Amino acid sequence: MHRTFFAPKVFALTALLMAGPALAASDPAELARLFGEWRQFQAGPVTPAGGPDFTASANAARAEGLKRMQAKLAALDTSGWPVNHKVDYQLVRAEMNGLDFDLRVLKPWERDPAWYVSVWSAKSDTPAHEGPVHPQPIELWQYKFPLSKADAAKLAKELAHIPPLLTQARGNLTGNARDLWNASLVTLAEQEEALAGLMPKVKGHKATEKATTAALAATREFIAWAKAEAPKKTGPSGVGTENYTWFLKNVQLSPYTWEDEVAILQRELARAHAGLRLEENNHRNLPPLTSPKNQAEWEAKSWADIDHFIRFMGEKQILTVQPYMRPVLGEHINNWVPEDRQNFFQIVQGRAPNALFAHFYHWWDLAREEANPHASPIRRGPLLYNIWLSRAEGQATAMEAMMLDAGLFDKEPRSREVVWIMQAQRAARGLASLYAQANLIDLDGAMKMQVERTPNGWMSPTLPLLGFEQSLYLRMPGYGPSYITGKAQVEQLFAELAEKEGSAFSVKGFYDRFNGFGMIPVSMIRWEWLGATDQVQAMGIKP
Repeated sequence: MHRTFFAPKVFALTALLMAGPALAASDPAELARLFGEWRQFQAGPVTPAGGPDFTASANAARAEGLKRMQAKLAALDTSGWPVNHKVDYQLVRAEMNGLDFDLRVLKPWERDPAWYVSVWSAKSDTPAHEGPVHPQPIELWQYKFPLSKADAAKLAKELAHIPPLLTQARGNLTGNARDLWNASLVTLAEQEEALAGLMPKVKGHKATEKATTAALAATREFIAWAKAEAPKKTGPSGVGTENYTWFLKNVQLSPYTWEDEVAILQRELARAHAGLRLEENNHRNLPPLTSPKNQAEWEAKSWADIDHFIRFMGEKQILTVQPYMRPVLGEHINNWVPEDRQNFFQIVQGRAPNALFAHFYHWWDLAREEANPHASPIRRGPLLYNIWLSRAEGQATAMEAMMLDAGLFDKEPRSREVVWIMQAQRAARGLASLYAQANLIDLDGAMKMQVERTPNGWMSPTLPLLGFEQSLYLRMPGYGPSYITGKAQVEQLFAELAEKEGSAFSVKGFYDRFNGFGMIPVSMIRWEWLGATDQVQAMGIKP
């Protein structure tokens, strides 16, 4: 019998030659380069005057350019990439989806006059501005007065875009979102106030004086125009449940749907009310909490709680205490306000400062990111479209509740009640915002619900805080619920890691590692840290 022992080798070689060269995965450095290109694209185009251009023709060009950007991203082969680079890829994809959502659904340049606000007088406690903001905000809080010549020239140049931008806005604002339009009048008035307050500070810098005067006049004219147009606006302002869920999964990278968020917030609202009443019953024979009567008492009480907080974090091994933690909290003690004029958070700080300072984990986040920028260029600065929500607002809110369980508030038992009120207020306002985004209630209905379902009458129906919160949550889908839904994700991650590590788990180890992933969605931290893919697969992401 004739045997051909060489035949399998020949066939294998032939198959290999016919297959051609193997395709190599893309280099993660290509993603970093594309990210830089994307950010440059997202910031433009600009008008001949140098301001943002959101006319119909510019938006048509944006839409076409976005398709090209998305195609470039999709062409990257991420097979074989480590999970951290795959996470970075999803962050870039989410930002591109954010612009897509703006162009298709949110259209803030068309529906919301407040989107044209340029002047920001205070620093946010989050990685970037809360809610939609055009690409050229003027960060007035970054300037030091009296101005240097260089800063005066820089500010004059920035202010110069306001008059042409507000002229452009009148042609762009063709939408019919009644609540967004009416709420914008309050926000625009804040720009008017800021510019009026700037006038005496720029005296002696002629170009800056001229630019400030022109910006103030243009703002006042725009407010008058917006007020005149307001009665014509009759349509809904929410994006609807289907669009809302798409935004959660594709932009916020959240594992939830609109219906999931409703269920979570309903549960947390009931839990907070029940927890509060049990605490009140337990403490019924203790004297009530009181608020300071003047600035000196306010500062003394706040500093005492800050010192207790920092000491507690170290002694109880909650996390590694950093040098910036105490001073950055002290910078946000703020001013005393008489009790009859206190808003919700002033009531909280006056009675139990650490209930608020626990939430000021925000400021620790910002200080840490400044001191130790992330190695990834994609995580080094704030993600666009508030993609950091679950991590920023969720962790700050989780800190309140988890420190309640850890014992931070035990030295003053009645302060435990305040934490439950904080949790209830977040759940009430978030649930109201969900109904508003679904167009089940209007903005007035959302504010009414928040007031009625915040315990003990602490949410004033007349102070500006209420309108600010609900109008923000109407402008930015997902923001209102993110305090509670982000908290739920942080708690889940904490529990899953504890189960996985068993006796090796430590609270300090959790927080120190958690802080190292950057200000990215908690779902992405979970994927990178635990290797868990169930949530990302539910978002339609191939791990």
